[in-house]
Amino acid sequence: MHSPRRTFLMTVAAGGAALTAVPVRAQVKLDEKDPQAVALGYVHDASKVDAKKFPKYAAGQLCSNCALYAGKPADAWAGCPLFAGKQVAGKGWCNAWAKKAA
Repeated sequence: MHSPRRTFLMTVAAGGAALTAVPVRAQVKLDEKDPQAVALGYVHDASKVDAKKFPKYAAGQLCSNCALYAGKPADAWAGCPLFAGKQVAGKGWCNAWAKKAA
């Protein structure tokens, strides 16, 4: 028969193993019509930025090379702290774009 302490430790160990097997909930992709996205001029495809409305935009600026992009440069989608819980397109752009440090 197991002692209460041993039973407790076995239960905790089994519970921890079960938690690591549960996949992390996938983040949703940011909708261009999301109010925060609209406010920042976010688009999934940087080639579609309205340069008259957002004169800060320059060719070559992409979410994937922005300092705020939480993924790897090759990732098609990744998180961004400006859009909590949502992913932005690596080929996207918004007015908060900032050059990634070299």
